[in-house]
Amino acid sequence: MARATSKRGGGRAARVAQRAAPPVINPAPPGPIGGQYRPLSEADCQAVLDMALRLLAELGMGEVPDRLADLLISKGARSQGDRILLPEALVRDCIALTSRKVTLHGRDAARSVTIGGDAVHYGTGGAAVQVLDLETGQYRPSTLRDLHDFTRLQDKLENIAWFTRCCIATDVADNFELEVNTANALLRNTTKPVAMSFTMGDYVAPIVEMFDIAGGGKGSYAARPFVTAHVSPIISPLRYGEDAVEVAFACVAHGVPIACLIAAQAGATGPAPLANFLAHSLAETLAGLVMIQCMGPGHPMIFGNWPFVIDLRTGAFVGGGAETALMNAASAQLSNWLGLPSGVAASMTDAKVPDAQFGMEKGVTALAAGLAGGNMIYESAGMMAALMGASFEAFVLDNDMIGHLYRVLRGIEMEALDFGAIRDAVLGEGHFLGGPDTMAAMERDYYYPALADREAPRTWEEAGALDARDRAKAKAREILMQHDPRYLRAAQEAEIARRFNILQ
Repeated sequence: MARATSKRGGGRAARVAQRAAPPVINPAPPGPIGGQYRPLSEADCQAVLDMALRLLAELGMGEVPDRLADLLISKGARSQGDRILLPEALVRDCIALTSRKVTLHGRDAARSVTIGGDAVHYGTGGAAVQVLDLETGQYRPSTLRDLHDFTRLQDKLENIAWFTRCCIATDVADNFELEVNTANALLRNTTKPVAMSFTMGDYVAPIVEMFDIAGGGKGSYAARPFVTAHVSPIISPLRYGEDAVEVAFACVAHGVPIACLIAAQAGATGPAPLANFLAHSLAETLAGLVMIQCMGPGHPMIFGNWPFVIDLRTGAFVGGGAETALMNAASAQLSNWLGLPSGVAASMTDAKVPDAQFGMEKGVTALAAGLAGGNMIYESAGMMAALMGASFEAFVLDNDMIGHLYRVLRGIEMEALDFGAIRDAVLGEGHFLGGPDTMAAMERDYYYPALADREAPRTWEEAGALDARDRAKAKAREILMQHDPRYLRAAQEAEIARRFNILQ
């Protein structure tokens, strides 16, 4: 009778082979150090900050809800007519209160990431209302099913560090049900750190109860908050938005980390001259920081200064322009200079399909943001059509691009300099093929993208002459066919369904 195979992995021979195999090394790990690209000098940074502080001190903020106005005044702000002025001392005090590092917890602790310093992580963002259909190649309204599919697709894409719901389920009309089902899609399909938005402050408490169910019981979410709230409390120019302010109050009360995202548009809701726009955008993001730190000193927050650009000829949003790359890189530099965990936006191509424009715009903007040291680079996977659309094949292509970006940012380890190794090859075999240094460097120093075609033209033709989009579509289909993780246990799904209207 044949002996049964061990469930622990194939017997002694397999264990010996495993020990003999070289360790798996990721040549392009998330979190490399940025900051090499500095579009601003030290004097420029100081000048922009001085202007931002003056804007807040002399112009202040308009349309401040009474609850927030009372809080700000109690902390040192001043009322002047219908505006609340934020003195420099108050702003600097709030900067000092802000945590320098924020942990984005994954429900799988191994997938958590720490945001701050110069470490760079690429992830997602967006609120697309259309999807580039994987089968028809045409745009259509995004659905709840799409959100589930995008979430489980990116769960298998190793270079995407966190996931923000990338599309709106336009087939769910009620705002509360929309946010409940958005949260459920995130919890069910990934254990990476995730983020979502809340329309109303009253929605936060019940959805945090859902987070507790997923986390293992009451209070489990507060102990390790694995969902971040995207809050945009500023209506440019220099006004607070009442609903978003109430969301921020509720998030602070329930221990929900906040990504405070401010996205004025140059020439529309912000000044067109880029220097003025940078100061204006910084002032608005600082106003969001002051608000959050007055609500809860030290509350974890991401300083999301996203200076957006429009085409001044047409008024169209520009996701992939040189100015977008420059301004978000400058924003990252400023935020890091202030010591704040930074969030910027990149890879927001204006292209409608994965074509040459897609690659050019995504590569330029995402690399600039990373080289400048943006801690969280949003919108970097899957987004199309100036954030109006999301694409399955784009997620797969962008995952490869992000791997390249991490490898560039990792740089060159100069301790590998070795005269002897070069001497031995030159005076010995006369080449480096198969040498011990080459074999060691093969996996350690080189990134191998999953989709890029590096074959000879004839080999490519014989394999079907597929382009990158064809290969990405096939990969996306493969993942969606095979990966349905269902990270919520049956009892958790049942409890969530009992308490909330979960749509299929």
